[in-house]
Amino acid sequence: MEEPLRDARTLVVQLRDRIADLIRTEGLKPGDKLPTEAQLTARFRISRPALREALKLLEQDNIIYVEHGRGRFVSALSAVQVDRPITVFESVTDMVAHYGYKTSNKVLSVAEEPADETVAAQLRLAAGDRVIRLERLRLENDTPILYCIDCVPRALVPLRLYDIDWSGSLLDVLGEFKQRPRMSSASVSATMLPADVVERHDLRDFGPALLIEETCFSAAGEPVLHSQDYHRGSHFSFSMVRK
Repeated sequence: MEEPLRDARTLVVQLRDRIADLIRTEGLKPGDKLPTEAQLTARFRISRPALREALKLLEQDNIIYVEHGRGRFVSALSAVQVDRPITVFESVTDMVAHYGYKTSNKVLSVAEEPADETVAAQLRLAAGDRVIRLERLRLENDTPILYCIDCVPRALVPLRLYDIDWSGSLLDVLGEFKQRPRMSSASVSATMLPADVVERHDLRDFGPALLIEETCFSAAGEPVLHSQDYHRGSHFSFSMVRK
């Protein structure tokens, strides 16, 4: 019997990864039937709703497919090994854990301010609407590997800024207010850190970065977060399946 899921990553994300590992370790081939929901809940000691969410993620990644009345089956794409799909939606906290990094999180600034034109458009805000702007740096063994700017509509967070711990997962913070993001629309580009950021935070050695800029949406389809995450090029790589 598998050990219960206990680490700090989102439960459903953990479970998705464990089921994907099961497909590989048990040698399941395209067209093979996946164990039943009852077998998987017993194996991973997890609730059925959480299991179904994890299975849905695997469907979205085209690792498995469903035949109604017959069950779930392993797809042809399961044979393609993708180290880190860029299409995976997860918090930065979960992402760095997947790479094996044990990072410390430095909050550089947090403030309430009017949304600029770009952020207002992405979050569907009116001119003058306010956002919480969070600026953070993640370090691995004192080496900066991620520089992040996040903007959240102020109306979604009813507490005072100093009553919230901003050093952990922002997705978890939003979840406390029933606004947890479930998906995102993102763009990716190779770039350098902005010059003013480099000077202000002494990040001259950061080097080339992979910028993922995304707007995250709740289950209801409402934009709840706009992020700019600069991944240090020497520490991160992503991959994709082309079909």
